[in-house]
This record gives sequence, C-alpha cells and structure tokens, in this order.
Amino acid sequence: MKSDYILEVENVTKEFPGVRALDDVSFRVKRGEVHGICGENGAGKSTLMGVVSGVHPRGSYQGTVRVKGEETSFRSVRDSEKVGLTIMHQELALSPYLSIYENIFLGHAGARWGVIDWDDLLSRSRPFLERVGLKDPPETVVSKMGVGKQQLVEIARALSKNTDILILDEPTASLNDDESEKLLELILELKREGLTCIIISHKLNEVLRVADSITVMRDGKSIKTYDTKADGVTQSMIISGMVGRDMTHMYPEKTARLGDVVFEVKHWTVFHPEYHHMKVVDDASFELRRGEILAFCGPMGAGRTELMMSLFGKSYGSSCRGEAFISGEPVDFSSPREAIRRGLGYVSEDRKSLGLILIQDVKTNISNSSLNKISRWGVVDADAEVESAEGYRRSLNIKTPSITQLVRNLSGGNQQKVVLSRCLLAEPEIFIVDEPTRGIDVGAKFEIYTILNELAAAGKSIIMVTSELPEAIGMADRIYVMNEGRIKGCLGRDEATQEKIMHMALT
Repeated sequence: MKSDYILEVENVTKEFPGVRALDDVSFRVKRGEVHGICGENGAGKSTLMGVVSGVHPRGSYQGTVRVKGEETSFRSVRDSEKVGLTIMHQELALSPYLSIYENIFLGHAGARWGVIDWDDLLSRSRPFLERVGLKDPPETVVSKMGVGKQQLVEIARALSKNTDILILDEPTASLNDDESEKLLELILELKREGLTCIIISHKLNEVLRVADSITVMRDGKSIKTYDTKADGVTQSMIISGMVGRDMTHMYPEKTARLGDVVFEVKHWTVFHPEYHHMKVVDDASFELRRGEILAFCGPMGAGRTELMMSLFGKSYGSSCRGEAFISGEPVDFSSPREAIRRGLGYVSEDRKSLGLILIQDVKTNISNSSLNKISRWGVVDADAEVESAEGYRRSLNIKTPSITQLVRNLSGGNQQKVVLSRCLLAEPEIFIVDEPTRGIDVGAKFEIYTILNELAAAGKSIIMVTSELPEAIGMADRIYVMNEGRIKGCLGRDEATQEKIMHMALT
C-alpha cells in the first residue's frame, strides 16, 4: 500500500567526536507538500538533511530513513538522487566558468561512445529554464548572473534529475526582497505541480508563508511538528520552540548615551575597481557619535558595503576621494592595517570568504588580527593567545567543544561570534559590522544584538550595514538611507518606519 508520506525519519541519532549533533529525531513529510525545518544554528538542521540525502552515509548514524516507503541505505548523494531526492545547499554548487545549460547537466550529461552531444543538452535545458522562469539564454556564463538567477539555475539542475523531493537549505539567505519573493512563488508553483519541498530557513515569515507543516528543532532534537494552518502557527510559537523560551522582545532594550562626533566623512566618492570611470559611491557625507549605533540601509547595489570597505583602508575601489576625520583630526586610511591602527574594526558580510580562515581553529582565527598584542620579539605567546580566545569564548558564549575546534565545523551564529571576537581583540573604537546577523537564527541574533548594545554602552561607536529594515529600526539610534551610491537622507530612531525608509530610498 502506497504511503501518504514520501519521507519518514524515525529515531535518528548522529554523533561526531565529542558532539551529539542529532538526538532521536523523528518527523514525516507528506507527498506534494512544503515542509519547513526551523531551529537555531547548531540545532542539527543541516546534519539532519545530510543524513536524509546521503551526505552522511548509512552506518554513520542510528535510526531509520524511508523514502517513498522504502528504507534507505544511501552511501552517497548520488544514491539519493537515483531515487529522486536532491539537496540544494546554501553555498551554490555551480561552476562559474560554465554556461547555464552546462551547469544544469554537470555530473549527469550522459555520453555516447564517450562523446557528449552539446546541442542536445542545449535543447533539453530550455524546458527546465522555462519551468523555473529563467529567461536568460542557456549559453550565458553563470558568473555573469546575479545570485538570484543562479539559485534558479540550481533548481533547474535539480529538476533535470527527475527530482520528487527537493531540499532547499537557506535558499533566500543571499537574496534581496524581490528575488526572495520570486523564489518563494516558484516553490509554491513546484508544489502545485506535485513536487515535495523541504525548506530550511531562519526567515520565519517566509517559512510560514509557503510551508504546509513545520518541524521545530532544538539542541539536536525534534521538538514538535506543526500543521501550519490547523495549529494556527505564529512566529512566536516557532521561536519559543527553537530557543526554549518566549522572546517577547526581538531586540534588547537600550538607553542611548550619545557623546561627541568621533568619526566624520565628507564628500566621499568611490570608483569601480574595474570600470574606473564609474562612481559606486557618490559624494557621501555622514557623522558618527560616541556610543551610537548608526545603521545604513538601502536596496541591493545601493553602495553600502562598497562605502564601508573603501573607508576601511581603501579595501574597495580603484580610487577614493573625500575626507575622513577621527575626533576632528584628518586621517588617511592607506591600508586595512592603518585603519586598524587608527581604531577601526571591520566585520565583513561574507564571513566565510572574507572573515574567517575555515581550515584554522577558533583560537587562531580570533588572534590573527592582533598578533602584535600577544607577541614578544616576533614570537606569539601561546599562553596569551589561549587566554584571549578562552575569554571571548566565555563572554560571547561561543558554542564549541574547544578553542582548537576548526571554525568550519561551527554553526553560522558561532562563526559570526568568532569574527566579532577577532575584531574585539584588536580593541577598536569604531566598529563597522556589515550584515552582522545574516544567515543566523533568532537566538544567536539576540545575543549579537546584546553584544552590540553593550559595546555602545561602553562608549564604542558602531556602524551597522543591514538589509533587514526591522533590524535597523530595532537597533539603530539613527539610520542613513542609500541608493545608487548616494545617501538619500537620515532618520532618527523615533521617526523611522519601514515605509519611510523605502520611500526615501526610492525617491
């Protein structure tokens, strides 16, 4: 008899050395539904999907996984794809140097007598592109496309494998609002076509919009599975299950005590690194006060990140013009080292590529920007390095078995805390944090918000670049709004609303 459930996970336990990542997890997914998986970073979501998809092979975990009523014994991802289960990871697995249609059939192009019929693949790719709503020519090189369109190529690739179950891990984490909206509509359309989707996301409003059922995880356990409509599920219910407590306030309370202007930028203009005539930041001027959290908002491509990177030792752009002052004194940040020396700290939006060395441990990642503080005669004081790293592990509540754990093995929220620790060790007076909570859960977000508030209360000054308007409104004392490289205006904490910010950006 055909089961109503296309995927069944029963009593799955998975352990790594020193860590129980999954503890007796059970849930079921009905055919043709969208199923949400929610939980804090480190709750075991990605490990669970690795078990389901064959990333963690049979024998490396205890428990049972059934697909289409049959118990699985996957030894690799290729085995799960043979039965119609495909996983789409947060980090896109596309070759940037190949075309759209080559990426779609990469790994399963098929060949006759060792020869691939490229014209046939080109023709076969068109229905998949039409199905996902991507109108770019199949010959387009993937590196020439935006992240949103690359996501569609990934989904087209999954569909080309005769997928019945599509797992999407944080599919909208790197997308702007318009791209996210289109992707969510596509998920609903695939559902109407009979495809089963499992979506892992920290954006609870998106999960509630598309998911028919939701499983909440905490500390490696499956806490509860909800029927979204029948149970009247709300964000508060999900958050309570995720963190084990009610979160009445999404943002910690704060009392601003603003001092004098400590950082001032006048008429700052930045030119594109390759197209030297193109202005990416155009005549930007702003000021930052002691103890202030200052947010920069605006649509994707507004120039916010480029502005901050150019200020941090001219890390972006072919050339920069304008003036910068610290406590009224003119400064010229000729390099990131000089910016750090003058009291600036920078936390990149791309923590994995630009913020961390993933193959090194927690201790080394925390200390590598402040070696002069823990060295004598050019030799690192190992005891001082350990003491510093342990101090930040405790104070920032970094969840890791040891400071010798490789950073790549930490969850996103804990990786972000390592980046913050490295910045804190350098003891800057001015922090620039670019998308500080991107891709992390509500519990870790609250902890990072608390850290930022404590820094501001201690007299540090913070510039926060964020794409999440509620985050800017909930955290910032003032909000600068950017679009097309220009600062369009500034709003105070009491007057800022999402509508005002968007109106200012787009007019």
